[in-house]
Amino acid sequence: MTAAGGALIAIESVAKRYVTSSGPVDALDNVSLSVAEGEFCTLIGPSGCGKSTLLGMLGGLVSPDRGRLLVAGGPVTGPDPRRVATVFQDAGLFPWRTALENVEFGLELQGVPAERRRRRAGELLGPLGLGGFAERYPRELSGGMKQRVAIGRALAIDAKILLMDEPFGALDEQTRVLMGEWLLDIWRRTRKTVIFVTHSLHEALFLSTRVAVMTARPGRIKSVLELTMEYPRSMESPEMVALRAKLWSEMREESLRAMQ
Repeated sequence: MTAAGGALIAIESVAKRYVTSSGPVDALDNVSLSVAEGEFCTLIGPSGCGKSTLLGMLGGLVSPDRGRLLVAGGPVTGPDPRRVATVFQDAGLFPWRTALENVEFGLELQGVPAERRRRRAGELLGPLGLGGFAERYPRELSGGMKQRVAIGRALAIDAKILLMDEPFGALDEQTRVLMGEWLLDIWRRTRKTVIFVTHSLHEALFLSTRVAVMTARPGRIKSVLELTMEYPRSMESPEMVALRAKLWSEMREESLRAMQ
């Protein structure tokens, strides 16, 4: 089953207001977006525009004040790791667990027998580039390795939808580019539906099938850019340079608005 209009994910006229000590803050207003199965959809926008709030809603961690969110035709009423897995900027690994044991964690919560979950986690370590690091603890891993473990933990439960909230934001530029190439390879092989939040125009254009630009707070969908170029993409091609300039123009306008 799919959501409204044949999409796997449907966000319909969603709004969210937070009450703070300094008064109400409208995070999102009238946000509508549909995402098809197998898409890699990226959200970009200025800081504070509600990108993470929107991902939290899709993950069932935040409730909208108005509107609704549908996944596979059903309303999102709370976390459902069978359908949706989330990767955050902070890898959030358990320091007392090895890389393999961290990848196993979601399966353990689902009650998967020990032998089966260990086999599933072990099968993922190779594609994750962690084949020789199964017994290493987080303190023994680089930042990029930790994020791959976190992504492996999300992939292990085999949810159809992967939400990624700036997963490479804390990494240096070189590692970030390499992680983007690695993630693209994983996505092309698994064809999971990915909603990815980033501030990087390079990541958005390199990875995505569509890019949704959000306005300054309260966040709305300002525009949606369809990317039909084949992978891997040359970021120096005239087409990509023109697209980056277009995205930057829209982002710059909203970022300036956010600073006022």
